[in-house]
Amino acid sequence: MNIRPATVEDAQAIADIYEPIVRDTTISFELEVPTVAEMRARIEKTLQDLPWLVSEDASGRVNGYVYASKHRERAAYQWSVDTTAYIREDARGQGVGKSLYRELSRILVDLGYCQAFAGIALPNPASVALHESVGYRPLGVYRKVGFKHGHWHDVGWWQCELQSVAQPTAPARFRTV
Repeated sequence: MNIRPATVEDAQAIADIYEPIVRDTTISFELEVPTVAEMRARIEKTLQDLPWLVSEDASGRVNGYVYASKHRERAAYQWSVDTTAYIREDARGQGVGKSLYRELSRILVDLGYCQAFAGIALPNPASVALHESVGYRPLGVYRKVGFKHGHWHDVGWWQCELQSVAQPTAPARFRTV
């Protein structure tokens, strides 16, 4: 397995992983499948400040991705991020998600982030198990917060303390060459 920063050239592979999740499940609350162009724009925007990583299998094919986004806009939240991971269906249960999250956490600590949050549409025992296996702890549940596929759905929130810093300095930006 090879983990590296995503590039805009990964947009098709990322869109291919994400499409059935949006279309067929309530794991994502997006209602419309993003186009490859939209995915490319998301990757470019994220990489200006925060990491977006992909995992490649032995054949060099993208089998999962993880990224961080701002937790909230107010300045006091600048040391906190939200995290998201998706794994290609045939690569689940092989440690791809754990490896991606461990690398993402290492980078986030290096950049100066202190807290990471993950929202998980419930029920999703596989995602809960993944997040808890890499140090996320449950915080609470937003009840009936998303409506998709004709039903209301809850979202559970998990938190991972990346590091404890008494007097933090502004986090560095993640820039790839």
